[in-house]
Amino acid sequence: MEAFKLASKKVDARLVLLGNFATDDPEGAKIFESLRACQDEHILILTSGDDTALVNALQTRAAVVLQKSLREGFGLTVAEAMWKGTAVIGGNVGGIRYQIENGVNGFLVSSVEEAAERIVELLRDKKLHDEIGSRARETVREKFLLTRYLEQYLDLFGAFDKSSGLRKRV
Repeated sequence: MEAFKLASKKVDARLVLLGNFATDDPEGAKIFESLRACQDEHILILTSGDDTALVNALQTRAAVVLQKSLREGFGLTVAEAMWKGTAVIGGNVGGIRYQIENGVNGFLVSSVEEAAERIVELLRDKKLHDEIGSRARETVREKFLLTRYLEQYLDLFGAFDKSSGLRKRV
């Protein structure tokens, strides 16, 4: 939210926050209310995060997807947006660092100010935006699709020596 507010001082933009409202999260209601308090004509908050068609549409049409996690394993949101060719700005943490190569197929940021700078940069520079999105999609194709894992398994099985007996059992 703060990164968007900083960026929107320099570029005309809209922020769409999409997620689920976790009823079992003791801090969830407080966080949701704090987000709603920031809502204005440039900020839309949607709580339909389980609507896959809506998620798909937003990730496809977004100029930028921001996943500024403080901790994260493999960021499914990151991979989904990258697969759609959308430029992604991710928190420089956990599995997101494995998915995004900073400046190549997305951007890794460690602060609100960095996130705002990257938002502005991507919205102002269409060529950079398109190149990042294109490389992001290629990264997912090369590294994260099921077909890639199947290929690795087949390569692994093919690498075993016939004398190991493994081929006979497979």
